[in-house]
Amino acid sequence: MPAIITDQYRILNAETFVDSFVGIGTTGKNNYYTFLGHPDPTNLTDQIGYGDASWGVEPPNPIDNFDQENRYYDSMLFLKQITSSDVRRVIPRINWQSGTIYEMYRNNYSATNRTSQTSNSSLYGSNYYIVTSEFKVYLCINNGSSPTTPNGTTSKVEPTHTSTTVPEQDTTGNTDDYQWKYLYTIAPADIVKFVTSSYIPLPEKWGDVTNATIKDASVEGKLESIIIKRAGTAEVAGGTSGEKTITVPIIGDGSDGKAIVTVNEGVVTRVKLADTNSKNYTYATVRFDSGSPLDGQTLTVGSGADEPQFEVVIPPKGGHGADIYRELGGFRVMVYSKFDNNINDKADYIVGNDFSRVGIVKDPLEFGGTSVLNKRTATSLGALKLKVPSGSSTVLSNVVYPKNTKITQYSNDSTIGIGTAIGYVASWDSNTGVLRYYQPVGFSTQSVYGYELRNFVGVVTAITGATHIIPGQSVDNLEVDTTFSAESITVGQRSESLGHAFVNGVANSEVKKFSGEIIYIDNRAPVTRTTSQKEEVKIVIEF
Repeated sequence: MPAIITDQYRILNAETFVDSFVGIGTTGKNNYYTFLGHPDPTNLTDQIGYGDASWGVEPPNPIDNFDQENRYYDSMLFLKQITSSDVRRVIPRINWQSGTIYEMYRNNYSATNRTSQTSNSSLYGSNYYIVTSEFKVYLCINNGSSPTTPNGTTSKVEPTHTSTTVPEQDTTGNTDDYQWKYLYTIAPADIVKFVTSSYIPLPEKWGDVTNATIKDASVEGKLESIIIKRAGTAEVAGGTSGEKTITVPIIGDGSDGKAIVTVNEGVVTRVKLADTNSKNYTYATVRFDSGSPLDGQTLTVGSGADEPQFEVVIPPKGGHGADIYRELGGFRVMVYSKFDNNINDKADYIVGNDFSRVGIVKDPLEFGGTSVLNKRTATSLGALKLKVPSGSSTVLSNVVYPKNTKITQYSNDSTIGIGTAIGYVASWDSNTGVLRYYQPVGFSTQSVYGYELRNFVGVVTAITGATHIIPGQSVDNLEVDTTFSAESITVGQRSESLGHAFVNGVANSEVKKFSGEIIYIDNRAPVTRTTSQKEEVKIVIEF
């Protein structure tokens, strides 16, 4: 049995998704985070299902299954909360450009009535709106379509008006035949966050103080567009010489619709809507016959192939401007996140390493596992506070734990378990002595590690993998500083936040592993983070 899921269902889903976001400090159910992760995928390929040597050239397609979902957590680096101000519905960017033929709004595009330029069966797939150089957005009400130019004419004049009414067509020939309906201007803050070469944002709230005049001016079923489909012949006031106009009714299920038809030398050449308060039309047609004139003139029209034909374009529900998301097809959502190492966030971020994965996770839990995470930023890495072993001549500033190299810790303490913990270095800071690490679950598949993935613990044992800052020289491996229990450390004259709460030299991730729902994954070529670098992540989700 034939069936479809309509575009309006997609728009509804986008609206529901946007409405599910909560702001910082609230206790709402849905907290979303963008995360960066998966460092060094081109080199970490040693039998743990983590990387691939060709990742930098051809990142693999993400896999959507429960097994892979667990692995996405393995290499998360850090997260940033997405607030309601970081989310907008977006539409494809269609720039106004002189010499372009734009399609006009019509309510009846279909598989058998495709758009004239893009040959699309749907209004939302056509180029029926534009954004100008001033970031004003307009709807194409009329593109100059006529019997001689059924696909429309080229646009020559960039619109600039912000009127609630649609300006009349220019019949002088000095400009072009386009009629543009002004809808809104993109706010400066939204330009920064949500405008790309491919997309522009819709307003955060339609009908607020920035656009209420347009919404309030909309009228259910108000007619704003009419075109000639076939010119045909006509006599006005008993003659065909010269140019004459005549007013006729528009009939249908609405009221107060009128059309003014221009007849030149017996041929219909123009039609426009009279300046009336038409309303409530869902179907309309021009009555153009001997009994139709409203201005007292006589009218005789041709028959058969000479009978004039018109198309009255029906507006969307509520009228043009009533619902911007329905009118422009708001079934895509852009999520924006900025990672810029500012003083409020940098404690949770790492620099000097790369990432090759961007994702979104919904409602992850705090490490304790009882409450939904509700922080501006969070780290998903474990951390160790290290020190030079007693009696060693090693100098801390000479020690390097190279990024993405293996580190291990052997414990023979029966109270916490005997075995070897292993991980990879995410970052190392010789100023603070803090090493952050991640542990791909693939380690638990290897016999050399006892087929288990163990946690690093707060015991005074060596963390292997240390090297000297000068190649060829050696240093002793550092050990866990079990006397350190704090969230900050003094470096020189300043106190520096560590982004973790350390207990006995060990800090856990701030996020409970495998908690929440991963709803988006994007694998990409590795990008190295630096202290002066910022990443602006713009993710478009299409419903």
